[in-house]
Amino acid sequence: MHISIKAQPLFHIGDFVVTNTLFTSWLVVLFVVVCAFLFSRIIKKVPSRIQALAEIVFEKFLDFMEVFAGSKALVRKFLPIVATIFVFVLASNWAGTLPGVETIGIHSEDHGHEVFTPLLRTVNSDINSTLALALIVVIGSHIIGLFMIGPKHHAGKFLVNPFKSPIGFFVGFLEIIGEFSRIVSLTFRLFGNIFAGSVLMLIISYLAPFILPIPFLGLELFVGFIQALVFSVLAMMFFASASHAHTEEAH
Repeated sequence: MHISIKAQPLFHIGDFVVTNTLFTSWLVVLFVVVCAFLFSRIIKKVPSRIQALAEIVFEKFLDFMEVFAGSKALVRKFLPIVATIFVFVLASNWAGTLPGVETIGIHSEDHGHEVFTPLLRTVNSDINSTLALALIVVIGSHIIGLFMIGPKHHAGKFLVNPFKSPIGFFVGFLEIIGEFSRIVSLTFRLFGNIFAGSVLMLIISYLAPFILPIPFLGLELFVGFIQALVFSVLAMMFFASASHAHTEEAH
């Protein structure tokens, strides 16, 4: 049994290294796209049971996000990217519980030591994956702020003339630090929970591979859902907060 905190390379495309987590993320994206395409083919004006269930889940998701966004209009505005993040993170987390993930791979020799490289690895057990998601959310919130309240007002939240408003300058400095802390917290919250779960499942499967992992598997499915929900809620809150200044300016 070998536990590696970093993703292992599988192959190269020119100078580009494809790791097992990146390869798994490609498969997850392909799966989500295929499912979305197949679902789009069965949408009817008179909904089937599957479509009706999906519409109910969609409406509940809208109502839930409205609590954090403040209005349904903002939820509908940011829903495409937030829902995409939720579905991708959820599918990535649950894909890590499938048989063969992190257990089927290639054995090789490295300086006289046998090295095992899994072909598939849980996407969010790689800190590069969670960092990329965190950067999408934080940078996306700044893009929203630039478009909704304008470059001058958005930059004014961070850059204040210290001679005109020393307190405002200090608050702006704290806001800049806060943006970096958002990246760190989003990255390590998701990475820490998913990596810890992957290690736990690997150890349990190694010690008792048949019956004992079943309750832990249920726990991993639950944790994977909660982490996806928390990440998407935080994304919605960050996007919504970037647009609140627009409302305040209007008043």
